[in-house]
Amino acid sequence: MRENTVRSSVLPVAPTRGRLRPLGLDEVRITGGFWARRRQTNATATLDHCRDWMERVGWIGNFRAAAEGRVHRDRQGREFADSDVYKLLEAMAWETGRNADGDLDALIGALTDVIAPAQEPDGYLNTAFGRPGQQPRYSDLEWGHELYCYGHLIQAGVAQTRARGAGDLAKIALRAADHVCTAFGPGGIERVCGHPEIETALVELARATGEQRYLDQAALFIGRRGQRTLSETEFGRAYYQDDLPVRDAPVLRGHAVRALYLACGAVDVAVETADDDLLAAVVRQWEATVARRTHLTGGMGSHHRDESFGDDFVLPPDRAYSETCAAVASVMLSWRLLLATGEPRFADLAERTLFNVVATAPSEDGRAFFYANTLHRRRRGSVPPADAESARADSGLRAPWFAVSCCPTNVARTLAVLPAYLATADDDGVQLHQFADAEIATTLAAGRDVALRVRTDYPSGAGVTVRIERSPQWPWTLSLRVPEWTRGATAWLTAPDGARRAVAPGTAALTRLFRPGDLIRLDLPMAPRWIGPDPRIDSLRGTAAVQRGPLVYCAESVDLPEGHEVDAVRVDPSTRPEDGPDGTVVAVGELAPPSDGRANEAWPYPPLDQVAAAPAAERAAVLLVPYHSWANRGPSTMRVWLPTTPATSPPAPPGNR
Repeated sequence: MRENTVRSSVLPVAPTRGRLRPLGLDEVRITGGFWARRRQTNATATLDHCRDWMERVGWIGNFRAAAEGRVHRDRQGREFADSDVYKLLEAMAWETGRNADGDLDALIGALTDVIAPAQEPDGYLNTAFGRPGQQPRYSDLEWGHELYCYGHLIQAGVAQTRARGAGDLAKIALRAADHVCTAFGPGGIERVCGHPEIETALVELARATGEQRYLDQAALFIGRRGQRTLSETEFGRAYYQDDLPVRDAPVLRGHAVRALYLACGAVDVAVETADDDLLAAVVRQWEATVARRTHLTGGMGSHHRDESFGDDFVLPPDRAYSETCAAVASVMLSWRLLLATGEPRFADLAERTLFNVVATAPSEDGRAFFYANTLHRRRRGSVPPADAESARADSGLRAPWFAVSCCPTNVARTLAVLPAYLATADDDGVQLHQFADAEIATTLAAGRDVALRVRTDYPSGAGVTVRIERSPQWPWTLSLRVPEWTRGATAWLTAPDGARRAVAPGTAALTRLFRPGDLIRLDLPMAPRWIGPDPRIDSLRGTAAVQRGPLVYCAESVDLPEGHEVDAVRVDPSTRPEDGPDGTVVAVGELAPPSDGRANEAWPYPPLDQVAAAPAAERAAVLLVPYHSWANRGPSTMRVWLPTTPATSPPAPPGNR
């Protein structure tokens, strides 16, 4: 693992070592297309929406109440509500790194002025604990989330420091971090928080400040995890990963967000301390989790009751929890592993998760959200109230706010910093991992300046064109990820001289003396294709799904004849799906007749030789839409994995998972 010389200051993750060097918001700019639209909505609608709701429900007011001594009777929200204010501040700070927006700076300053008076002289800051009439500090490490809240505060402070220079928010975060090191360092409280998050925040603060004590404290927390310092819960100690040391765990387990945040922190510690064994342990866990505990969309988590991973191959589509925050954490982990190893498979999962979970969570207007992301909606949901918090796990329609609203602010901070996940560099060249209209400018070794312009209508279109805008007078290497989903088809790379060659999934690299104006083109096989499930996933036997490029597709009842729901659909995977109008896909299949209302006439478990044949079905063209777009047209039923027609069998499972 080589040393990194960080050239950008505007980075969510800035490792000092690793195979690849990340490029920051001052080096990569998304200029158009799929992600530019969503980022613009995030900046102009979602940030204000989140701030307005947190004022309305009192979460921002909790800090005023704490400073004024009335928080024990007036506090609103769950014990972790502070963290969402901090995530909003982080998102705002990254936005200022993109635009020198004085109004946004003023909003950050106003929120900081509300928070600052609530901080205690020793740096302690939490509105749910520690004051008269409240539980004592750190009296409920299992569920209290005090260190988790510090983690998000620290990350907001780091974001402000990197985007605009150290300000008052960063000073609050530093005082809190110093308090944590005193309270939980050697000779202090030898326990961990029930919700990991502080670990990765402390490492990033160490990177930003150069202070070794923050890295040492993060390493202490990673070493303590799994030592059973937390009390048993009804979900078991695996729920908060306190059952096994991080190095010994074979797979990610328990609460999905907790597990993924912990893995992020472990990678950060491993990279900064040159602990290759710890890094290898997380890679093994990632591999096992992707192979056995991840949904087609990239979503993670199958259990609603404890928001956790299921056992291996327990991936029921109608009970997929697939929390939006788990998707954000998965992208964070994949990015860290990509930087550490340089392996494109981590960017593959990040792409799948971004397009099919992160992009699914917010509504088109950026003012409503999914908390959980089911893959099969059996009944039409009701429209959530516009002026009240909603139950967090219902996935019928996106809701404007939740009693637990961790997901809207997590999406906001992810979209705000998304350009920093597109590309990397090393001494030899530039690597393009995610495809979007973008402008990239950086400096390679020996002061060699490089600038690129990327043009694409991905994920709709098949082509990605890179134009060299600036290049040194020496050969260097441009690398483009060839997605794993192209396996079984052919992708093509065209060099500036017109030479064209087929490229396999992984990395397509071109080394030469580039000149300004040179064009490099990657053409990807975007035809829709059938996807089959691993036969060990019991709940998916007899079904198939459609994917086009990185996008997973679904059937939605609003596209079916009146009276039909998606459970009437059966598809014929012996016939290839075809592109339809406006980004849709058309599959050949059948529609069973609508129910006649006689569902209660018979016992539904007859002897096998007496099972009635399925009712005659009508041959039909089934319209499928990108999964990220579902539920934007009112209440509907929806299905990703579609039963196959009796005359056909589902496709064989893919050979490479």
